[in-house]
Amino acid sequence: MRSNVEAAREELREARAVAVLTGAGISAESGIPTFRGAGGYRKSLRFEDLASPQGFAANPVLVWTWYEERRRQIAKAKPNAGHEALVELEHRKPSFTLITQNVHGLHELAGSRKVLRLHGNIWSIRCESCGAERIDRSELDVLPPVCAQCGGRERPGVVWFGESLPANVLSRASRAVMECDVLLVVGTAAQVYPAAGMIDIALCGGQPAKS
Repeated sequence: MRSNVEAAREELREARAVAVLTGAGISAESGIPTFRGAGGYRKSLRFEDLASPQGFAANPVLVWTWYEERRRQIAKAKPNAGHEALVELEHRKPSFTLITQNVHGLHELAGSRKVLRLHGNIWSIRCESCGAERIDRSELDVLPPVCAQCGGRERPGVVWFGESLPANVLSRASRAVMECDVLLVVGTAAQVYPAAGMIDIALCGGQPAKS
């Protein structure tokens, strides 16, 4: 009897359309701590303190200090063999979509091109007032940063707890999972919805799970 690994390898080899869902675990070998795991970013603070609109409104300096610490650590990180393997898989498949919960951009740095970011981009900075958005990888001197266009307060361009995922990205990701032959899930505990719903769609044979 074939092992599960052998069976999965054969399914992946024969698949023409592949979708991949990645979480923080794929980047642990690059030195980026997972959000929930031991030694993760959260430390003794609650999720609501660091990654929610309410937490930001209550203490924007705390939130930005924490995000700037993350940004500086991520800036030192390099893609690992897992990221590189997905680049190779993208090159081999006629239809390929990489759906990631990660915000650090290591997939793109490794060479992945067909990437859908469910939770945004940590290098993006967005004005709360006028909505202007910019990419800035430099070290921030003023926290919170201020919009050059309108003087409004800026926030990280990521999706926080209690916020909706970008509708167009979620729609494209759902369709990729519905149409794929194989969904490969890497480095995620599948605890956060609606991202974890991608697995439900695959298990239901490409149909959205019924509530």
